[in-house]
Amino acid sequence: MERLSESGEIDLYYGDEAGVALEPNVPYGWQFGDEEVSMPSEKGTGINCFGLLTRSNKSWMATSEEKIDAAFVVEQLERFSFSLSKLTVVVLDNARIHTGKKMRERIGAWQGRGLFIFYLPTYSPHLNIAETLWRKLKYEGLAAEDYESKAHLQYAVSLALSTFGKSLQIRFSGFKHSSVYL
Repeated sequence: MERLSESGEIDLYYGDEAGVALEPNVPYGWQFGDEEVSMPSEKGTGINCFGLLTRSNKSWMATSEEKIDAAFVVEQLERFSFSLSKLTVVVLDNARIHTGKKMRERIGAWQGRGLFIFYLPTYSPHLNIAETLWRKLKYEGLAAEDYESKAHLQYAVSLALSTFGKSLQIRFSGFKHSSVYL
């Protein structure tokens, strides 16, 4: 698949979902002994994201205040399937919402439109480049003040996702080819 994607014969997207809670993600911090440091936060559900992206930073993004379930993923893939201009493969992990009955029921229709689903081996999130997007969004794309309220967070997440592929580019490493083909 990688060779077909590199040569432009197919589009290869990686898909995944992530939640951004109203409680900030702080990987580390420091302060002076006599200094009080706090970050605004609000208890609540936050915002959930579903995204498809390529190594060349093309993307398809959707957000929801509701939990992302199989119906949401199916709806997004359904919409995505109508936008295709060439054979497209979407790489997903083996989460139940990706492999369940609702997904299986739509695969034939999607294949008729040129959309094929490829499942990663179990326990291999390192093979899904969408994980990089979520990490960058949570740890680099959002500021402390973005967590002040649900409205602030929704706006900040939507803004950050809308810049992906435009002003925000992720430099993914190239494919490492071996004699094994998928």
